[in-house]
Amino acid sequence: MIQQSPLRALLTADTPLIDVRAPVEFQQGAMPGARNLPLMFDEERAAVGTCYKRQGPEAALALGHKLVSGETRARRIGEWIAACQQAPQGYLCCARGGQRSHIVQHWLREHGVEYPLIPGGYKALRQAAMQATEELVQHPIVLVGGCTGNNKTHLVREHACGVDLEGLAHHRGSSFGRTLQAQHKQATFENHLAVALLKKARPSVRWVLEDEGQTIGANHLPECLRARMAQSPIVVVEDPFELRLERLREEYFLRMHREFTQTFGEEQGWQEYREYLHHGLFAIRRRLGLERFAQLTSRLEAALVSQHASGNTDAHFGWLVPLLEEYYDPMYRYQLEKKAEKIVFRGTGMEVRGWLGEE
Repeated sequence: MIQQSPLRALLTADTPLIDVRAPVEFQQGAMPGARNLPLMFDEERAAVGTCYKRQGPEAALALGHKLVSGETRARRIGEWIAACQQAPQGYLCCARGGQRSHIVQHWLREHGVEYPLIPGGYKALRQAAMQATEELVQHPIVLVGGCTGNNKTHLVREHACGVDLEGLAHHRGSSFGRTLQAQHKQATFENHLAVALLKKARPSVRWVLEDEGQTIGANHLPECLRARMAQSPIVVVEDPFELRLERLREEYFLRMHREFTQTFGEEQGWQEYREYLHHGLFAIRRRLGLERFAQLTSRLEAALVSQHASGNTDAHFGWLVPLLEEYYDPMYRYQLEKKAEKIVFRGTGMEVRGWLGEE
């Protein structure tokens, strides 16, 4: 039986997993490095489940073998064999290490392929991940704060003990924070967080995290981490406003336009980029006030016309500057005032980087 320590070792090593659960199970929660190659797809699993309730386990097992037989069985075995060859150091995984992974293991063995499975399955890995997070967040934490555009995420990413929560969540945390990567389901986000912590853990670790709210887009921080962050010291980055604007130009106007275009093509990419900016502003319309929202929306649309015609993004500052000065900066400073007793250092990005390196 694989115990807690070996399970953590598997997670830390990005061990390939052939996850044979149904797609609906995999979508609700999966481990990094897992590939979903189901024994039964959703409808098949549902039919077997209904049969189990009505006729018992033997009838359900018989139905499962009937549904996954002949060409269907041969095709799936072929996919599993190919996956085993691509990842010879991997493991089979089902929900609890029960019949499904044992059946797949048996069928592979019949074709001359020996491949181990995870006793306890995904549930055991999930438990190991959650326990690791609860344990590891007890180490000291320092938070990197500051208004938007202060390059906080980059400071976290470059630090040896930094964990990029926004990167794990596929979201930058604001109303304009979505990326082209879909956010994970909550359980999958938590699993990725646990693995990120495990990879950088050492006895003397002091985590460097960005000062986040309880949620990052659709993902929320585990309560154990949120509670520890609420007690942690904060270093505040205060770079010049003009430098912040240039970073935001690159991040939200140039890079997002480029990524939308690369993903969807020129015409559709432009429409997706346009809708992304409009949606970000629309999401905070009530906080801005409807009159101010209408004014900024008009400036945004004019800036988009200018950018589309010339490629120049300067006109976006016509709505971004007041948005920062009237909404985002006052909001963050108000939140920071409530944490004033926890602030241990303020400085430019370079000064904060030096402080983090010295501590």
